Amino acid sequence: MKGAIDLSGIDPAFHQQVDLLARDKSAHGVRRDEPVRTTFAMLGDRWSTLILLVLGFGTWRHAELRRVLGRLGAEEKISQRVLTLKLRAMERDGYVVRHVVPTVPPRVSYALTDLGAELRDHATGLIGWVNAHQQEIRKARVRFDLAEADAD
Repeated sequence: MKGAIDLSGIDPAFHQQVDLLARDKSAHGVRRDEPVRTTFAMLGDRWSTLILLVLGFGTWRHAELRRVLGRLGAEEKISQRVLTLKLRAMERDGYVVRHVVPTVPPRVSYALTDLGAELRDHATGLIGWVNAHQQEIRKARVRFDLAEADAD
């Protein structure tokens, strides 16, 4: 770590926890391209989590994967370019493996690696947590929106 984090103006009761978080962040996630940052960004984007979930079923050819994503996704369509970019990013991080069969035309398919399958399991757990708490989340949104409307 470059130096201690400036804790002035922060309640002393939180100093130790903030300092530990700063040290952990310094070791694992300060730069934009750190895996802890890019993985959470990927899971939060429009298509990657759905791609991860679908690839969990097995190996898919590009066109077939695009078709099923379009039917499952809220946007109803993913472009070939966007799907290719998402798959390349997931391949780069080791979550997806690309198989090419040298036929004419070449057959390309995608599958999860062991690392990708483990990430899928964790993502599925997080989705389950959100689903289990969706009523609480919805009620909190209503309370917040009502308070905001009253403040205006």
